[in-house]
Amino acid sequence: MEEKNVFTAKSVDEALDEALKELNLTLDEVDYEILDEGKKGFLGLGASLAKIRIIPKADAVKRTGGADEGGRTCAFIDALLNIIGIKAESKVVSDGESLNVEIKTESSARVIGKRGDVLDAIQCLAGAVANTGREEYRKVVVDCENYRAQREQTLKDLALKVAHKAVETGRKVLLEPMTPYERRVIHAALMDSEEVKTASDGREPARYVVVIPNNAKPYDKGIRYGERRDRGNGRDRRRGDRRDRGERSGERRDRGGRGGRSGGGAKRGKKEIYFGTFLGNSNDTKNNEEK
Repeated sequence: MEEKNVFTAKSVDEALDEALKELNLTLDEVDYEILDEGKKGFLGLGASLAKIRIIPKADAVKRTGGADEGGRTCAFIDALLNIIGIKAESKVVSDGESLNVEIKTESSARVIGKRGDVLDAIQCLAGAVANTGREEYRKVVVDCENYRAQREQTLKDLALKVAHKAVETGRKVLLEPMTPYERRVIHAALMDSEEVKTASDGREPARYVVVIPNNAKPYDKGIRYGERRDRGNGRDRRRGDRRDRGERSGERRDRGGRGGRSGGGAKRGKKEIYFGTFLGNSNDTKNNEEK
């Protein structure tokens, strides 16, 4: 994998001079890392070139303004990932109204993070670097292993599934907290629906989308997506809970040698736990849809 801002020459000084000349920077505007000091060898045998990596400082980006924003943004991302021990190479895949950068690495799970939180953080920092010294803000999108396109498709599929559930139950359905971008995907996916409408509720960073069927009751507070509720008699269910608690209490007495002598007591009832929707993380970027 070819590395960005890496230069080689017969010596470290020559490599540094070549790098500064090519990048149009001064020594005060960069940090550099010596990857290999090189060897002179004996009579040319066993010789190797010196290798260094150049890391432009923020002042250098500000001085050059919009010049080579893509290259400097990629250099920043590569240097950032190198600091946290991830070997990666970033490159500009689109340089139009927005700057789109793709990260290539064998550690995609670490770069993406849970639900893309690490990738979003990298994108935020990269956007700040790319827009330093600019009068007009330019959007920067950082992606890895096509994660953002897959995530967007997962959200669209989820929106349709939730809309169907809301219409079927006649109740509002509350999704898990999402980023503003993810909420926009849900709103857009259901924008033309004739059966449901959507709204955002809550406060950042726990703001979420509510899918509201047209036949929802005014007093309906909604249910969390993925939550299962017993539609039977609530009073019978509560009585059953009390009986379960009594059996568990009797089981403890039997173990302690007091109370009834049933030979071990009643079995503890199996408790089922239902979780809300988990929209996926970097461990499976190819399939983030809830099963």
